[in-house]
Amino acid sequence: MDSEGVLLPLIHEHLMMPWNDLIPERGDCCGRLKDINNGYYCKNCKFFVHKECSESSKYIEHPSHRGHTLQLRRKPYRLCDLCRWDIKDLGYHCGICEFDVDLYCAKYPPPEVIGISETHPHKLILLKEQTVFNCGAKCGKTGDAFPYKCHECDLSFHVECVWHPSEVKQPLEVNHQPEVNHSYHSLHSLKLLTDRLPDYSDGKCRLCGTKKVGDKLFYHCSSCNFTLDMRCVLQPPPQSLLDLKTHDHQLTLLPRLISFTCNACGLKGDRSPYLCVQCDFVIHQDCIGLPRVININRHDHRVSRTSLLGVVNSVCGVCRQKVDWTCGGYSCQDCPDYVVHSKCATRNDVWNGKELEGVPEDPVDIEPYVVIDDNTIRHFSHQDHYLRLHVNGSLCEDNKHCNACTHPVSLQSFYSCIDCDFTLHQICAEFPRKKRHVLHNERLTLVTTKDDLFQCTACHRFSNGFRYQHGNKSIDLRCSSISEPFVHLGHPHHPLYYPSPFEEVKNCNGCNKSIYHMLRCIEKDCGFVLGFECATLPQVVKHRVDDHPLSLCYGEEASGKYWCDICEKETNPKTWFYTCKDHHSSLHTQCVFGDFSGVMPGSTIYGCEVVLNSSMFRPFCYNCKSRCNCPIVVKVLDFSDVYFCSFGCMIEQRKKQEALKL
Repeated sequence: MDSEGVLLPLIHEHLMMPWNDLIPERGDCCGRLKDINNGYYCKNCKFFVHKECSESSKYIEHPSHRGHTLQLRRKPYRLCDLCRWDIKDLGYHCGICEFDVDLYCAKYPPPEVIGISETHPHKLILLKEQTVFNCGAKCGKTGDAFPYKCHECDLSFHVECVWHPSEVKQPLEVNHQPEVNHSYHSLHSLKLLTDRLPDYSDGKCRLCGTKKVGDKLFYHCSSCNFTLDMRCVLQPPPQSLLDLKTHDHQLTLLPRLISFTCNACGLKGDRSPYLCVQCDFVIHQDCIGLPRVININRHDHRVSRTSLLGVVNSVCGVCRQKVDWTCGGYSCQDCPDYVVHSKCATRNDVWNGKELEGVPEDPVDIEPYVVIDDNTIRHFSHQDHYLRLHVNGSLCEDNKHCNACTHPVSLQSFYSCIDCDFTLHQICAEFPRKKRHVLHNERLTLVTTKDDLFQCTACHRFSNGFRYQHGNKSIDLRCSSISEPFVHLGHPHHPLYYPSPFEEVKNCNGCNKSIYHMLRCIEKDCGFVLGFECATLPQVVKHRVDDHPLSLCYGEEASGKYWCDICEKETNPKTWFYTCKDHHSSLHTQCVFGDFSGVMPGSTIYGCEVVLNSSMFRPFCYNCKSRCNCPIVVKVLDFSDVYFCSFGCMIEQRKKQEALKL
């Protein structure tokens, strides 16, 4: 094996070593079991990538998703829309349609028409739309994907049940020694277990704690209840080591089950630590070699590794759990009370993997405007003219919208241009030019161009206002304003925090919809969860259905039925809605804003002009034939009477036109 590592920035965040030895498990890149003998390996993460997968392009065109370019993404934690396998580390993604394929299906796309006589006598056609079906193959399981379908028999099949490309090596079993002798268990030999571990075992590797799941192979000694996974058999941790970044003395591995508190992170451990016999120092294996100085997405300043936190009664800035102040962790030199567990600070969803010791901080100009006088500024997004402050909505016009967040100025203080129609809320004008956010590990830059429509990563709303952006992450101003701890009037007793993205998807208490990015109450037995879309709903809005301001209501226990005054359909009183001062009316939040609330009136999207729906004579939607109820709609350019009320109607009408062309 070559001694020099390589950086594969599209694939993995750490240095990787060329690897030519057998690693008999699924590749972490594509998730397929192959005769692995050529690739790259990260010892820190135990991450292996095939050489073939490491050469994947950043962008591809895929025959199963024509019209949009797919981009390579790391750690998407999604399912492949073709084969429905988990995409845990690498996959291709369409940011417009939320379409995903793993590396395997990207390299070997299923053909549009196949004939598999041993499975089915007729030709099978690959459907272009995701659907729920019962597989007609031997598996017989329910699917929710892009299936192959026989239109003659009205049967559908999972892609992986009927199509196996002949040029691809199928999953194969590797010949393993049925019995091995190992230096960490010299009393007895270890026997290969291809099935589950015995019930008396804890199901984990004695050295690294990896649990046996799926196709993982383990070696086991039944006499001593000693178990090693395949990686620790092939590449066991050293019996002793000296790492001055970790500790001043030599450390020795204790390969046994033992309860201890790690001096590096303050968290509990249950097996095989390294210890220093000179000074009673104990450390997890994966805490060795922790970086000295890093940036994390929960804090604006750098945090530094310290062997003794020394802040009594403190809580971790990531997990919000108590920190053992006598142990090591990360702290901020500018904020004396800010501390983070070592493992929390170096989580993949918190840290970008870059060691910053010895790297000078870049001088970054984050101030968004220059002060001219007490009421006048020059904002970097509008350099040619000065902006003047109007306090508490004075000189407010109902149709005036903020160019940054695109929302109406309403009753808030705002800046307006002296020479043109440019307007910014005072709050929006103060957003820094660069900032950090819990949804991304890199610092985001404030982008003010209005050329492109984008979809917010946090709330999934479309907008063409200002946004914070880095790579494929775009976060609108409303969602970027959320920081921890977040206090919301809908849950005033406890603050909300952003949990680990590995937590299960839950339903939002505001809208009762399933959400991935959430804010959660960490109080025991509370369970309150809020999505970014509901967390950023304005507390008070104005709407033409009522002369009074409308207030956000956080649900009610009601026996009777509620009806929305805009769409005249029933509302669920237990979910959030808007109501007037006398509570005689209720309005769906979606009806109050509509699909185009994040799009600036007067701009152009998809060949349509964005217009205010403020006239007494509301237009009819060209697609659904209903009156356009939302405050903002779109009108097709060069047509005076062709309107659409939602993105859904625009897309549906476009599909109808494409079908007519065929």
